[in-house]
Parts: sequence; C-alpha cells; structure tokens
Amino acid sequence: MRGSASLNVRAAASAVICVAPQGVLISSMNHIRRSLVAAIVSILAAAMPGCSTAKFYTRAIEGQAEILGKARPVAVVVRDERVSAEVKRKLALTQEVRRFAQERQGLPADRVYDRYSDLGRRYVSWIVHAAPEFSVEGKTWWYPLLGQLEYRGFFSKGEAEDEAANLRAKGYEVYVGGVAAYSTLGWFRDPVLNTFFHSTDAELAELLFHELTHVKLFLPGDTDFNEAFATANAEHAVGRWLEAKADRPALARYEASLAKDREIIQLLLHTREKLKLLYLSESGNAPQMRRGKAATLQQMREEYAQIRARWGDSRYDRSFAQPWNNARLNTVATYYDLVPGFKRLLKTHRGNLNAFYAAVAAMRTMTKAERRAALGAPASQ
Repeated sequence: MRGSASLNVRAAASAVICVAPQGVLISSMNHIRRSLVAAIVSILAAAMPGCSTAKFYTRAIEGQAEILGKARPVAVVVRDERVSAEVKRKLALTQEVRRFAQERQGLPADRVYDRYSDLGRRYVSWIVHAAPEFSVEGKTWWYPLLGQLEYRGFFSKGEAEDEAANLRAKGYEVYVGGVAAYSTLGWFRDPVLNTFFHSTDAELAELLFHELTHVKLFLPGDTDFNEAFATANAEHAVGRWLEAKADRPALARYEASLAKDREIIQLLLHTREKLKLLYLSESGNAPQMRRGKAATLQQMREEYAQIRARWGDSRYDRSFAQPWNNARLNTVATYYDLVPGFKRLLKTHRGNLNAFYAAVAAMRTMTKAERRAALGAPASQ
C-alpha cells in the first residue's frame, strides 16, 4: 500500500499503505460477486471469536463497496464536463503509466486502474501501527490469506482512532496514518482514486508502480519484504519512465527528491536502531529507558534541524513537528529497511527485470530471516 504519511512524502505512509488488509477479501463490482464475497467474509468472521471481528469485516465490505460502486470508466470521466481539467490530466497520466507498466516493466496492469472513483475525502483508509513502549518489534494482526501483517486498516478514521485508543489502554505506543492507495492484489479490478492526486506527477507514477508491484508478487506474512520490494521497484520504474519520456528536468527533480528522502530515512532508521540497542542494554530499568528514549528522540530532532538548515528546505517540518514513537518509526522501517538490498539485487541482474523478478520470486520458499540475509540485512529487526 502507499500512504501512511509518516514523512509526509511518497513513502512511509502516504505514499505506504499498499495493501489494506481487508481489501483482498472484499472488492466486487457486480451484485453477484458482492454477495459471494460477503458470504465468504461472513464465514471467516463466524470462524473467528468476538463481535469485533465480524464488525471489522462488515465495515471492510462497506468501504470496499463504496469504492467499487463509485467507479466509472476513465474514458467516460474524461468526457464529463463537470470534472476539472486537472483531474482529467491526472487521469490521462495514470493511463500513460499503466501502459508503460504493462509494456516496459512487466507489471500486470491490463485490468486495473482503468476506472475512477471520487471518494470525496483525502485518504481512502487509515492504518494503525502499534509497538510496546520499550521495543521496536511491532504488533501484528492475522488476516485470512495474508497471514501476519504489521498494521490494522480501517475505512473510517474514527474507527482507526478507537482501535488506537484501545491499544494505548493496553500499554502500546500507537501511530495512525492516512492511506492514499492500496491494492487488492489482483483479486478485483482496482480503480484510480481521487486520493492518488495529492502529489506530483512522478509521485503519482511511483504510487501506481508500487501498487502494481504488489499485484506482481506478494508474500503472505512478510510486510517488510513486500513493501520494500514494491518501493525499490517503483522508484526504478519512475526513473525509466521519465527517461523514456526524455523529461530530464523532471527526472532531475525526482532524483533530488529521492536523495533528500533517503537522508531523512537514514536518520529515522538510525534512531530506531539506537532505541533498539537502548532497550536491550537497559532491559528492566524502565526509568532509564524512558530517559534514554527521550534523549534519543530529541537528538533526532536536533539532527533534522541541522539537515534542514543545510538544505534550506522545510518539506519535512510538519512530519517532525508530530510526536515520534516506536510504532511510527516502524512504519519507516517497513518501507525502507530492505530497499537497499532489492536495489543491489536489481543491479546484480544489470536491470534485467525478468531476472530480477525471478530472483525475488525464488525467495518465496525462504523464511523471513533467510530473505533478510539474502538481501544483506540482519536477520532480526
């Protein structure tokens, strides 16, 4: 998924969620499919204890039905006089990106993103991340067909906030972020959403490439692997797309933006690693861990201020003005911790996408620790 807004840029949250957990189970356009999916979800919910589970999947069906029920063919929307010129331009851009994804990137774009749904809101959904006060190991939730994932998704911000409040009452640190996009992994015909359009053209292209990469390959139960693969592949695809357009100014702007993102991401990942070491070294000493944690997060803000002064760029101010905790730092790790490994793998195959995809697909049979090792990352976060 793309979009949780951790950094207020493409990645890490609006630009993350990419696969709303409920989305895989419930998307359908016609009444027959909708009834079938509802029946499946009802059976699944009945097999799981607790009224909250049934409510979760019922809300998921309602949210997905709204998205699909509002979808209209792009070809129809662009002829609608009530639709703004900018929306029409963005829609034309999505179709250009779809063609490139299908023809040049080997991504399955033939039956997705050819319709448009205007939801009338900024985000399509909201996700909840949680982690203990003294651990960077995020809480996971189990979903049918998807396995354990490190977030809980909701189509209602209020319900996401309610879940967050429940988790805080249990002692967890929590982060709630809005999501711009997610994929149903090819089970259904995902439309373009108005929530995609709060970005530059290059970022919009990256979002589409990211979601289509999930359709290409998704490993149940390994959030970090899936998101990092989609992030690395999408960034590479945007570069190739802009090169094919011979739009050198746009490519230069995109690469400059990525460079700044990477510097901030490294700061955040380094902070997370320092907290991990603190929790290990001071285990059992809560007062000392709290003091060390506060000092570490303050140091992170001071380092950001130095970076900002050097850049003369305030793009991340809003993000750093918000509270940071273990859960929020985990959203960054989810999207970027393994990205360098995927980029090295792509380079090893000299940009041959077929070979790259085959090498990634071959990791299906590995354990999570083995995948991390194959990508040159520590086996444990």
